[in-house]
Amino acid sequence: MLAPQRLPRRGSAILVCNHTSGLDPLLIQSVCSRLIVWMMAKEYYDLKWLTPIYRTVEAIPVDRGRPDMAATRAALRALSMGRILGVFPEGRIETSRELLPFNTGVAVLALRSRAPVFPAYLDGTQRGKEMGPAFAIPNRATLRFGPEVVLERAAGRRQLATATAAIETAVRSLIPPAKFAG
Repeated sequence: MLAPQRLPRRGSAILVCNHTSGLDPLLIQSVCSRLIVWMMAKEYYDLKWLTPIYRTVEAIPVDRGRPDMAATRAALRALSMGRILGVFPEGRIETSRELLPFNTGVAVLALRSRAPVFPAYLDGTQRGKEMGPAFAIPNRATLRFGPEVVLERAAGRRQLATATAAIETAVRSLIPPAKFAG
């Protein structure tokens, strides 16, 4: 049995989740009492009619075309201020139920900040929809949270790969078993 979200009431934490649609941050935020500072694709952050909203919720724009040190610094700053940081480590929306390989950036943030990492898995009818249709059409979603991911807190390439794998495995463990007709 999985417990409801276990984010700390105070202090920093990193929430990692698979990415199914533009609706994901709102679905997750709706069940969390603390404001989550989301890392998001810069091309969406820069949409003029949405930028004021993203600034209000302190979203961190990420240039996905290259390593974005400004976004990394902003995320580490948010964590140092005791915030909850939301990360979609697949780096893009996945339309199938398969997880994409996780980027190592989330492990970098976890190891540098020493913030606890909590996994989540999201699925539902919003999967693969762009932001407009995801908001406009009623959806059904399920969200599962797991316990804190225990990471080896040493630095180095091997530890970075190990931490990334541990975080991905924790999210993968929340995927419900396939239901077979029978």
